[in-house]
Formats: sequence, structure tokens, C-alpha cells
Amino acid sequence: MTANLTSPDSSPSLISPNISRPQTVDSLPTSSPVKLGVMASGSGSNFEAIASAIANGQLNAQISVLIYNNPGIKALARAEKYGIPAVLHNHQHKKREDFDQQIVQTLRQYEVEWVVMAGWMRVVTQVLLDAFPNRILNIHPSLLPSFKGVRAVEQALEAGVKITGCTVHVVSLDVDSGPILFQAAVPVLPDDTPETLHGRIQVQEHRILVEAIALINC
Repeated sequence: MTANLTSPDSSPSLISPNISRPQTVDSLPTSSPVKLGVMASGSGSNFEAIASAIANGQLNAQISVLIYNNPGIKALARAEKYGIPAVLHNHQHKKREDFDQQIVQTLRQYEVEWVVMAGWMRVVTQVLLDAFPNRILNIHPSLLPSFKGVRAVEQALEAGVKITGCTVHVVSLDVDSGPILFQAAVPVLPDDTPETLHGRIQVQEHRILVEAIALINC
């Protein structure tokens, strides 16, 4: 599906699979909302995209808890705005497995069914994967399998590609791997900087992440 979008995404983008018109409250599934645990390390714009879609009746889900690992991040203020509980798990001076075990305990405390890594900048371990097998989603700012890991937008610019984008995938032990659910392609413009390109990619991240979550409760 090709969409002409307004600023900050003024160029066409291609989304696969095809995204239909957002559902209304009347057309939402009658099943119970899926309980989400969202994990964020930064601004939380993807977290807010999910929360906003729920508040607008476009997504049959409930964010039970936000887990964050950096004190004072913007995502915390976004959680407060929507009245969503937020729990800090600081990763400093902790073994990765112990850190994930603490996260699992919090997710279970809030009766989370699916985990969404929305800008979570930590590598997960088997501890978390075993607790939620095939029930962890991640959003990554590239067309995987290209440009895995950190600085994906900068990697795309350095490589000189003409098209990049974002991917929602099921998390596996290998970084930025696992079955792909949705992708959105975003053209790279001649005068793009990491900031301008990332801004346009984020517009598409917000769209396909919400759509991917909608799929899990169909």
C-alpha cells in the first residue's frame, strides 16, 4: 500500500502487509483486550502511539505496565499522561540474566500476556524469551535483515541506500532477528540527516507497530 503522508513524512512509503483503515470502536473485536507490557529506553513515542490507539478505540488492547531502564526518560511522562503504571528496572551493575528475571517478575505481577519492546535498548536473554515464548515483539528502524543493531539509521545513510524503513518482528535470541510481521519502506532523500530520516521512519513505526499488535488479538 502506498500512502502520501504529510510532514514530517512528506514522501511516499510502502507498507507490507497492506494496512487497512483503522477500526472504530463499534468494529473492534469482542474478545478481551490483550494485556501488554511495554518496554522502553528513551522518548517513548512508540509507547504513546500504542496508548493513543487504545484510547481512540483503534486497538483492542490494554497496557498493563511500562518498564523502563533509564531514570527520567520521556517515556515516563507519557505513561503518567495515560495513567499507566511504570516500573524502573535499572540495568546498571546487573548480570543480563538477573536483570531479565526481575523484568519477568514485574511482567507476571501485572499479568502481562504479550511484551512489546518499543525502543528497548537492551539485548534480551533466554530468561525473558522462555517466560514469553513467541510473545515478544520488537520495532527496529531498518528493513531487516539489513542494518541490525544500534545506529541503524546512520548505517543506512553511510551505506548510501536509497530506501530504508522499519520492521516489526517477533524477538529471538539473535539481535534484531526472528519472524517478520510488518515492514514499512521509507525513501532516503538526498539531503537527509540522521534526524530527518529517523523522523520519517518513526511515523511509519507508529503505524505498523499498532497494526502488528492488532494482529495478535484477532
